[in-house]
Amino acid sequence: MEVIDGNSAIAEAIKQIGPDVVISYPQIPSISILESIASFIANGEMDSEFLNVDSDYSAMSACIGVAASGGRAFTATASQGLALMHETLFIASSLRLPIVMGITNRALAAPINFNADHSDSMAQRDSGWIQIFSENSQEAYDNIIQAFKIAENKEVRTPVMVGIDSTFNFNVHENVYVQTNDEILEFENKPDSNYSILDIENPKTVGSFCTPDYFFEHKINQNKGIESSRKIIKDVGREFGDRFNRYYGYFETYKLEDAEFAVILMSSAAGIAKKAIDAMRKKGEKVGLLKLRVFRPFPYKELRESLSNLKSIAVLDRVLTPGTYGGPLFIETMAALYGLEKRPLVYPYIYGLGGRDIMLKHIEDTFDDIKKSFNNEKSNFEIKYINLRE
Repeated sequence: MEVIDGNSAIAEAIKQIGPDVVISYPQIPSISILESIASFIANGEMDSEFLNVDSDYSAMSACIGVAASGGRAFTATASQGLALMHETLFIASSLRLPIVMGITNRALAAPINFNADHSDSMAQRDSGWIQIFSENSQEAYDNIIQAFKIAENKEVRTPVMVGIDSTFNFNVHENVYVQTNDEILEFENKPDSNYSILDIENPKTVGSFCTPDYFFEHKINQNKGIESSRKIIKDVGREFGDRFNRYYGYFETYKLEDAEFAVILMSSAAGIAKKAIDAMRKKGEKVGLLKLRVFRPFPYKELRESLSNLKSIAVLDRVLTPGTYGGPLFIETMAALYGLEKRPLVYPYIYGLGGRDIMLKHIEDTFDDIKKSFNNEKSNFEIKYINLRE
């Protein structure tokens, strides 16, 4: 066990996996992930190449080059850096390249803010990447390790981004179980590639121009990779649990089995929600939590099954998407439940933008809010903002 922050947990996982190339551009607050990895390599603890580039766009471009050459590639970024990668993210997923990237989720400017929200990852939700979110440093470590095995699976061959709220980057140190190097290397896939653009005996064309004759088919083929990941994510999470006694799926439920009212959210706020639920349970309230871990591919079938017996649900998004009815998690949840003959009432909430605190009272008030709305048979519910100053 080590007492470390979230960035250090990600760096520890990368040290043990040892990608062929780690590509670096310093983006706050993910910079300490790359600084730690640079130190590991300089001290001889990692046998990886460390490549400094001149922008986040260049970092993802270099990852594409490494992966297309048959190598393992890793980088890390946040906020504006992830936004600058936008074009290249689509290229990486379209080419079915198993790149893994750590994201320290931070608000997108303007105004400039270095604290946690999910606007950076949510802006890339349709880029074709698998998206995994972490509640804490332990999950960040575990998710990075699983990400390589998911991405490199022959049926998947799709890049993965693993997010952790920037709150955990520097301010929160906690106990993290770090497995031995041998255990991690035994768990991981052996590096393997479908092709290498450096194989001059078997030349390949990668990323060429595509006319309407084949573009549609190409995109559907690309989508098969992320759809195939649905099974692989569960298989890898189960295998990880069998080895290390920490099991993972699409989501975690907390006291949801007999709940009548629930909150759905992602990442670090789940800890506060669990505490609030414990307090309300002591008062006899039948409340529960669903903490989503995998946002892409969105587990709509499993979500529908877990939520169908509830009376009402509050969906908490840590991102503002101007001009829509609720945030991305709310919209996806509504779509997942729409086909049910009898479905719960679902209400949209926005919280925590730019690192704004969410407290026990806010979760309790949210539960009270959706209970009152259910009792009043109120199904048309305006977006509410948690802990917003009037």
